[in-house]
Amino acid sequence: MVRGYFVTMTGFQSPLTPFLARQRFVVLDGGLATELERRGHNLNDPLWSARILVEQPDAIRAVHLDYLRAGAEIIVTASYQASFEGLAARGLSATAAEAVLTRSVTLAREARDQFQSESEDSGRMTPLVAASIGPYGASLGDGSEYTGVYRVTDRQLRAWHASRLEVLAAAGPDLLACETIPSRREAEVLADLLEQRSVMPAWISFAGKDATLVVDGTPFAELVASIGQAGPVVALGLNCTPPHLIAPLLQSVRDAGEKPFVVYPNAGSIWDAKSKQWRGEESAESIPRLVDRWYDLGARVIGGCCRTTPDTVRLIRERLS
Repeated sequence: MVRGYFVTMTGFQSPLTPFLARQRFVVLDGGLATELERRGHNLNDPLWSARILVEQPDAIRAVHLDYLRAGAEIIVTASYQASFEGLAARGLSATAAEAVLTRSVTLAREARDQFQSESEDSGRMTPLVAASIGPYGASLGDGSEYTGVYRVTDRQLRAWHASRLEVLAAAGPDLLACETIPSRREAEVLADLLEQRSVMPAWISFAGKDATLVVDGTPFAELVASIGQAGPVVALGLNCTPPHLIAPLLQSVRDAGEKPFVVYPNAGSIWDAKSKQWRGEESAESIPRLVDRWYDLGARVIGGCCRTTPDTVRLIRERLS
């Protein structure tokens, strides 16, 4: 089946469309926190990479820039684990926390501007900035982002997402990246917020559990069919999922409609929330070899998540090109 590439629903024009019309793929960046750790930053903190966003923002900008130099056409902001509650626990006021969230987008935009100014390829399209909207569980630091089991009501979950989503959207990204979503419940809350607030286009990507299910046990195919109906959702997909599960999960979807898949797997290891360590075998080097199969199954936005690096992204781009 040939999937469509031009998506305009309820007034939302997908910022992915120009890329897909011209080259039929978009290269996403890789693990931000992974690269910060490789550069000597200690992320053993409830704020994770948002700690560096608060304390050493220049380091965030530098990582964004290196991913662009490696061939990324979308960079994702460092806001995944930044929340008003988490920043308040660090002593920041609501105003200061809002400034931190806004800074995450500003840093990515600045990195893009610098890349554009130094690029010798005048024909290359202007990269996109995607503001990361991590799941509620990420703010808890207890691993619940990989279960979707939260002790909050739907109303509380909606309010938690709404305040952060609006600040990030107002900061001027090109789209929102609702990522590592573990459950139908949280995806529905986000999709409804996106439609009701009409903020901007977004993708929603899920953490996979096995060959057909996301981590709360919902079939991935059902989520593609239902969440894909939301007008502002311009792509759906998978992230922070072992590479070997990506193809079977995509294959489980018989008809994705017109919306492309976005996939950015981790390197294959599993996050141990108690020990704060990644465990198991890693195979980031296998990701570029699997790109062809994912593309055949409808993936058009492809990159890496945890434990992947600019080298991974460079190889993905070479493979797609």
